[in-house]
Amino acid sequence: MTNPTTYFGWQMPTSTDLVTDLPADFEVFGQAVDTDFQDLLGGTTGQILAKASATDLDFTWVAQDDSNAIQNSIVDAKGDLIGATAADTPARLAVGTNGQVLTADSTAGTGLAWATPAGGGITLITETIASALTTLSFSAIPGTYKQLYLIWSGIRHSTTGSAYAIRLNNDSTSIYFSNGFQGQGTTFNVNGNSQTHLGGNAVGTIYGFGENTNNTSGPQTDVTGQLIIDNYSSTTKMKSVSWNTGYFDNTASRYSSVNTTSVFNSTTAITTIDIVRLTGAATFSNQANTSIRLYGVS
Repeated sequence: MTNPTTYFGWQMPTSTDLVTDLPADFEVFGQAVDTDFQDLLGGTTGQILAKASATDLDFTWVAQDDSNAIQNSIVDAKGDLIGATAADTPARLAVGTNGQVLTADSTAGTGLAWATPAGGGITLITETIASALTTLSFSAIPGTYKQLYLIWSGIRHSTTGSAYAIRLNNDSTSIYFSNGFQGQGTTFNVNGNSQTHLGGNAVGTIYGFGENTNNTSGPQTDVTGQLIIDNYSSTTKMKSVSWNTGYFDNTASRYSSVNTTSVFNSTTAITTIDIVRLTGAATFSNQANTSIRLYGVS
């Protein structure tokens, strides 16, 4: 009997074999098949067949969670992810909270971490409705934003001849350097100087907050304004400040507006914004349905 080539080397009967040779041929063939497939015997419910080596037909029965597979027990809850703490070492990363995003983090065990996105936005820090105030301080400002944005509207003075301005960290030294334009009716002035507050020159013709006249007209003529401070939490750099304000001067029957850029010449982080009275005896308050608001800009 010849032995044709097969994938597994089994001895196969051929068409030229004698009939009397067939029983022996099939016995040899069947024994070889039975021997080679003996690894398929056994196993229990739930097990799977796995290669035991690179040898043909060398198998073994293993549990579904075998040591070379990622174990079911690694994940514990909905949303869990699988990362790695080292080569060939899978590990569980628990799901984050709503709104968080997955980000690379070399300090984390798996090199991944859930984090709140740091995208832009504006957050109201505090809101005040002034009522017969002589001063106002926004204190303990968190240092977690990129900019501070102060905006006010509907500010009224109780009497004429008073002026209010803004100071940072309640600093009353001459470290505010400003350049600005003040428009009054059909005229305008240019003022620039070092001073002890934001928004005015040495003789106080421009102020950063409020008015120097008593305004009792409508809400369209009450003082409005806004102030932006960049890089306010820096402890190594000066601070850039931009602001504008406007009001109606009842005494002169004209509108007045101011636009100014300033530098707060200090490397101290800004933690308070202070509204102070520089001259006169007036208090200030808010017109109905208006407020003074401090925002943090991310």
